[in-house]
Amino acid sequence: MVSLSKTIFKAYDIRGVIGSTLDAGIARRIGQAFGAAALAKGERTVIIGRDGRLSGPELAKALAEGLQAAGVDVVDLGMVATPMVYFATNVLGARSGIMVTGSHNPPDYNGFKMVLAGEAIYGDAIQGLYQAIERDDFQPAAQQGNYSTHDIKAAYVERIVGDVKIARPIKIAVDCGNGVAGMVAGDLFRAMGCDVIELFCDVDGHFPNHHPDPAHPENLQDLIECLKTTDAEIGLAFDGDGDRLGVVTKDGQIIFPDRQMMLFSKDVLSRNPGAEILYDVKCTRHLGPWIEQHGGRPLMWKTGHSLVKAKLKETGAPLGGEMSGHIFWKDRWFGFDDGLYTGARLLEILTRETDPSALLNALPIASSTPELHLHLQEGENFALIDKLRAEAEFPGADRIVDIDGLRVEYPDGFGLARGSNTTPVVVLRFEGENPAALDRIQKEFARVILAAKPDAELPF
Repeated sequence: MVSLSKTIFKAYDIRGVIGSTLDAGIARRIGQAFGAAALAKGERTVIIGRDGRLSGPELAKALAEGLQAAGVDVVDLGMVATPMVYFATNVLGARSGIMVTGSHNPPDYNGFKMVLAGEAIYGDAIQGLYQAIERDDFQPAAQQGNYSTHDIKAAYVERIVGDVKIARPIKIAVDCGNGVAGMVAGDLFRAMGCDVIELFCDVDGHFPNHHPDPAHPENLQDLIECLKTTDAEIGLAFDGDGDRLGVVTKDGQIIFPDRQMMLFSKDVLSRNPGAEILYDVKCTRHLGPWIEQHGGRPLMWKTGHSLVKAKLKETGAPLGGEMSGHIFWKDRWFGFDDGLYTGARLLEILTRETDPSALLNALPIASSTPELHLHLQEGENFALIDKLRAEAEFPGADRIVDIDGLRVEYPDGFGLARGSNTTPVVVLRFEGENPAALDRIQKEFARVILAAKPDAELPF
């Protein structure tokens, strides 16, 4: 029996290691706590689903038992992609849902992404669940909740296919990395009229081929090779639970999500002139001017899928996106992040072109680093950011954005340092108009970080 650990209650979700910080006993108590929170909001039913991880069935069963013990009815979707749980909370008449998923983490991880009464919960709301479990003040409900199952796949595919139309037939390659997106991706894109080459679309919680995380170039090499050796025009890759998308062109270029956002914002603004478009602090500095150029109002915001979803709701923006690959659609969709739907919308745009790769490769680009991690002890990451905020000076900077860490913008690039909300690291990212600018900005950040923490082992 695993004992309760506060460390699994993260900023945006709950995530732990099976047998170490997470097991069926913990899942059951999370179900009880969430059930009580749902009832307090007037919610009688909670929808659940799980990804393809080996621990999923046991955790989902225990979660359902906890919810039922609280007096809540459970609708179990079985094995589905995370966005299919979000979709169900918009169409099945129940606005609360829990997805059992470890997302892109290693196979021995699992966790819970949660929607409570139509809101993605984060921060204090997640800590509230921890506190309720710690108090252990659950009274068994006078009447246990009911349990039923529901197959949402056909309705999900039908809703997308009924709305998103490709302009011409296209052959695509799809790499699901043995994650749960494999149970729907091929069927969805074929139903749209695509010819689909499937790579690692059999769901396997061991992830035997490569990690299901398209944010890292090493996980896209099989897809790049497939595009080289077949007549597929474009490659789509999905993360472990299907809420993030990776894109690869015919010539092997990776189109990172901040550049995907340029294409999406142009499309959305053609129907919503003057609308606000959200993006997180890790995105390219070319995105804001691009949004303005196409008649929109750019709004830079904090990193974190729950935070962006909440801001999208608050502002009424039709589109939001994160560098990590979460793209949030309110335009023609429900406002949540969905890698599969994003893939469909991308194909709708690309099939208007005779050469999709040329369109993607022509999007503005700068010299940049991937996300870099400075590893520290628990809690040190935020202390270091606070120290940099108070003491660091950046001569020659145009402006400093401090909504989430420190993003220092120069005439020819930017540097970012922000504390991760999920692990004890400082996340760093750099961009320059050319390699010399990139190098100079990195040296500036090395200078201020080492002044604040001389023993820091810099990842650049």
